[in-house]
Amino acid sequence: MMGNKIYGVDHFTTEDSIKILNKEIKAEVSEQSRAQLIRSKENVDAIINSNMTVYGINTGFGPLCDTKISKEETKKLQENLLISHAVGVGNPISKDLSKLMLITKAHALAKGFSGISPETFDRILLFIEKDIIPVVPEQGSVGASGDLAPLSHLFLPLMGEGKVWKDGKPVPAREVLAEHGLQPVDLQAKEGLGLINGTQFILSHALIGLDKMKYLLDLADVIGAMSLEAYSGLKSPFMQELHEVRPYEGTKLVAQRIRQLLEGSEIIDNQDFPRVQDPYSLRCMPQVHGASRNAWNHLREMAEIELNSVTDNPIVLDEKTAISGGNFHGQPLAMVLDYATLAASELGNISDRRQYLLLEGKHGLPRLLTEKSGLNSGFMIPQYTSAALCTENKTLCFPASADSIPTSLGQEDHVSMGSISGRKFNQVLGNLEKILAIELMYACQGLEFRRPLKSSAVIENVFDLVRTEVPKLEDDRLIGEDMNLLIKMIQKRTFAVNL
Repeated sequence: MMGNKIYGVDHFTTEDSIKILNKEIKAEVSEQSRAQLIRSKENVDAIINSNMTVYGINTGFGPLCDTKISKEETKKLQENLLISHAVGVGNPISKDLSKLMLITKAHALAKGFSGISPETFDRILLFIEKDIIPVVPEQGSVGASGDLAPLSHLFLPLMGEGKVWKDGKPVPAREVLAEHGLQPVDLQAKEGLGLINGTQFILSHALIGLDKMKYLLDLADVIGAMSLEAYSGLKSPFMQELHEVRPYEGTKLVAQRIRQLLEGSEIIDNQDFPRVQDPYSLRCMPQVHGASRNAWNHLREMAEIELNSVTDNPIVLDEKTAISGGNFHGQPLAMVLDYATLAASELGNISDRRQYLLLEGKHGLPRLLTEKSGLNSGFMIPQYTSAALCTENKTLCFPASADSIPTSLGQEDHVSMGSISGRKFNQVLGNLEKILAIELMYACQGLEFRRPLKSSAVIENVFDLVRTEVPKLEDDRLIGEDMNLLIKMIQKRTFAVNL
């Protein structure tokens, strides 16, 4: 298989992580990776056999860091750590998110600074390969000592504890291990701490969200261009020369994409009435969509650094040096996730405004996009749903990273709340899919009133895809069902457009 990646050695991109999750490429262990793991385990063993006192290896955790643990008790210490820290609550995260947590953790552990034994590492890889995916609750991490609670649930099944997914249902991990002829792993010194210190819960939410937001950014441009056509808007705001004098990368890209989307359109060049400008939600698409793209780029850059980092604690550098620092702190991702959440919400806000424009009955469009209004409400009410979703997104835009509640008796006195940032980011993206589906429905209806003129080939192709499931509205019907069909099509990425 071409394009395989090597855990701990190769640089993983955010796109690589999703491809590994979807089995489009495979992540493997090289001799170099295995050598790194062995060296790291030997370093921990050397520390255990010395008189050094190292946090989490032969001490307690958090406020118990000054409690010395005997050599004989180090194994029990690691087991107790996972059991005591598995206190997550709420609904389980998706199986894909849990699997991505395993993949990203494997890459970090394979760098050889965490003291994980090759045997424990191999069991993690076996879980990935055999699709033995742990059940992880969505709530409980404050995103500072790593994602302690979610990662504890993620690795309890190594010990035969906790639950894993089987046929879509949570079942006891011990049962599934027995079905595969596997014995629980005996954790050694430092292994429990190495497993649950890290930002893989936050990171996996960022990676999943980045992948979805990239599609929705592209789709927002397509649907926005369709609304522009339906409204019989102006193309001058997208001229290259305009954006060269304020050259933000996101702005320039969106303007270029809309120019491409309009290329060959009969509608855009067929205006028979004078107009010098359109409302902001149309003419400012490059600036607004572009700003959201800039935020996406920032999150992608930060997530890629995190993906290729060691976020454990302590970091074991050699047989004499183990540094207890703060690489587990989620603030670098938490802040940019909050920024990206705002960026995703803004795509929905401007989409809702374009919907409203198409309902007003201007520039040759009938009010409420129906020729039989009065008896029929037409498309009046779906915009209510859009407005509700937009406001829900606005309430989710409060930055979780602005908050901090001290934990661990004050030892962990500033936390990132990045796990909440990641969850909110994906909630907003889920709402955005629905908002864009409503605008897409409106835009297609609006284009019906521009016939016999045709739009560009790209837009006409998207229009035809919509019409395979959702016909033109003539009289009132259950358009809620139309909306749900379009939402599912967006979720399946039916409208992917490559420019």
